[in-house]
Amino acid sequence: MSLLDLASVRAERQAAAAQPRKRLRYEEMISFIENLVADGNLAPGDLLPTQGELAEMAGVSLITVRRALEELERAGRVRRHQGVGTFLAKPRIISEPGRSGGLLSTLRQSEEEPPRVGTRLLKLVRGAPSPVLRDALRLGPDDAVWQITRQRLVDGEPKILETAVIPVALAPTLDLHKEALTGSLYQLLADRYGLEDHAEEQYLEVSAADTDERRLLRLPARSQVVRLRGLSVDASDVPFDCFVQVYPALEFGFYISGATSRELLRGPVTDGWDVTPEPAPQRRTAERSRARRPGPPAGGA
Repeated sequence: MSLLDLASVRAERQAAAAQPRKRLRYEEMISFIENLVADGNLAPGDLLPTQGELAEMAGVSLITVRRALEELERAGRVRRHQGVGTFLAKPRIISEPGRSGGLLSTLRQSEEEPPRVGTRLLKLVRGAPSPVLRDALRLGPDDAVWQITRQRLVDGEPKILETAVIPVALAPTLDLHKEALTGSLYQLLADRYGLEDHAEEQYLEVSAADTDERRLLRLPARSQVVRLRGLSVDASDVPFDCFVQVYPALEFGFYISGATSRELLRGPVTDGWDVTPEPAPQRRTAERSRARRPGPPAGGA
């Protein structure tokens, strides 16, 4: 092929690329649904017509409708519930996981009132940490931990699963304050045990929700979640909380302000975050009275 022919082919390709791309049928269906929502003044939480009704209204196949709804769901604009229907999604809740304070101070919704936040205590057990947790919390081989599992409610709906692992030596009487665990855990730790969050390091991943996560967060099958694992340390650089927070991936956005990593989380942080419950709640009086940590007396740090 001559250089002239090559130039001609290149010019034809450039001209073709400059032409508006013809939209695919499912893309046209997305526009149809968007117009339907706008014309009908539908609001978040409203039920859309069934797939069959949408196909008939638009004159397209069910396959086209399903693809359009899949794309809208992937973008977080609709929620599909098997056996119920497809609903317009609420705006994403914005979480700032690196911001200190209780859950309410880390959540916001665009151009709306702050969300109402509540808590259900699902489990408080004492047990032996996995080797990964023991290393992260700098514990000895016989040191026990508390494992606290809570369901966080946003505007009355379960939206976040939260598990915290705290050394018993640092909070020896935590089981006596179960009623306070429906509020701010960090406030309780600060008020009762002088444990204040000075720094955190976090690891974020997106993966499929497991059976318990789907049940507790009321998610449909094959839902994705954002799983945030982290470690909190106090001003004396003592680690006191390994935590995992699970968020529905399509309902949350995350705002993260960077800082230099201290590499508090060493090695893989996706496996081995388990606690083996003790067979019986046998506690020694001496354990409750021992110092919460080695080092200077309280108030000296």
